[in-house]
Amino acid sequence: MKRNPVLLLTIIIFIALVIGACATATAPPPPAVAPAATEEPPAAEPPAEEPPAEEPPAEEPPAEEPPAEPEEPEIAGTILVGASLSETGKYATVGLDVRQGYDLWANYVNEELGGINIGGELYDVEIIYYDDESDADTSTKLTEQLISEDEVDFILGPYGSSLTMATSTITEQNGVIMIEANGAAETIFDRGYEYVFGVLSPASYYSRAAMDALASVEAENIVIAYEDNAFSIAIKDGILQWAEELDIEVLAEEIYPNGETSSAVFDPIMTKFKALEPDGYINAGHLNDGIAARASAKSLGFCPGASFFMASANFPAFVEELGEDSAYAGGSTQWQSTMSYDGMYLGTPQDFYDRYTAAYDMEPTYQAAESAAAGFTLQYALEQAGTADTEAVRQALLDMDITTFFGAINFDETGKNTAHAMAAGQIIDDQFQIVYPPEAAVTDFVYPDPNCE
Repeated sequence: MKRNPVLLLTIIIFIALVIGACATATAPPPPAVAPAATEEPPAAEPPAEEPPAEEPPAEEPPAEEPPAEPEEPEIAGTILVGASLSETGKYATVGLDVRQGYDLWANYVNEELGGINIGGELYDVEIIYYDDESDADTSTKLTEQLISEDEVDFILGPYGSSLTMATSTITEQNGVIMIEANGAAETIFDRGYEYVFGVLSPASYYSRAAMDALASVEAENIVIAYEDNAFSIAIKDGILQWAEELDIEVLAEEIYPNGETSSAVFDPIMTKFKALEPDGYINAGHLNDGIAARASAKSLGFCPGASFFMASANFPAFVEELGEDSAYAGGSTQWQSTMSYDGMYLGTPQDFYDRYTAAYDMEPTYQAAESAAAGFTLQYALEQAGTADTEAVRQALLDMDITTFFGAINFDETGKNTAHAMAAGQIIDDQFQIVYPPEAAVTDFVYPDPNCE
């Protein structure tokens, strides 16, 4: 069969048109042309700043090691000291003062100084104590024990002249140095002994300031009562010496038994004295008999212009026992916190007072102060000698010329401290206050006694 070419071409064109129409109907419209912009597009935000790179952590310095604790000073040895003291018996009250004075010195050396410097090496201090029961014979035996059995290097003295007399005989026989602070009788030093040294003023000087005070108010006469022992007799002898120098008449003197406190003994003495109407009365004794003498005088109405009770009225116990009857009673003192010394050890008397009251919660008596001074005297002699050899230390004591919180210390060839000055005081407003000499006084000497009729 013959095909028509025109028909075939027509069919091909038709099919092409149909396919084109279909393609146009399904194609998406062309995208609209955006109108021309009339505003500037917003500025592009600057890129965010990157945070600074973290610095690497600083290396911590190595931890500091805690400071090393100071090394304890090396102790080369121990200075062994012995003391026979009255922990019981009639001197027990004062015996406590003495022991606390010794202990204050030893504690200062060991705890604050780290020892005594002897020849460039440090030595601590140990004190061996025994109770002598206020008895001379017991004190003698105990001193012998301290030397022969305990083998102490040095002795610090007991309380009281009678006990010091007895024990110093033992130390002398054994060639052991005794530094004592509570035996003032001149007879201790009149025996030619080489190894006893006393830091306190001799007994004859106890009354000097009181007698000077009486002379300053033109007192013309006095009476004296004194205890029968070496210390009190030495005070009495001093009173007689100063009375002659000052032209003061002694109307009467009476002795009473050692340790006596009975009104049966004192009342007859005060009755006799009252009849003489003296300007002044001086009692030479110790604490307890001084209290008894004052009580007797008050009970009998014996009231001279001034009354002094040596080694008695300066004690707080005098006021505690007598109360208002103690007012204006006078006495003597080796030391008082108001004195103006400025010493090489501990400083001033007030410095010692503060240290003592902090340690013991009580006020120091002069017996406590002079006892501490005995310890410091030994310390200084050891430091100067540079050795604990007895003869070298003895020479250092003889060469000594120092001032401490207790005052001047300068021994003569007999062992007496002749450089130390005493003072007189009166009980005013319940306190023992220095009234003479003027350069040491904190208040005026009250004369006549305002409580006398």
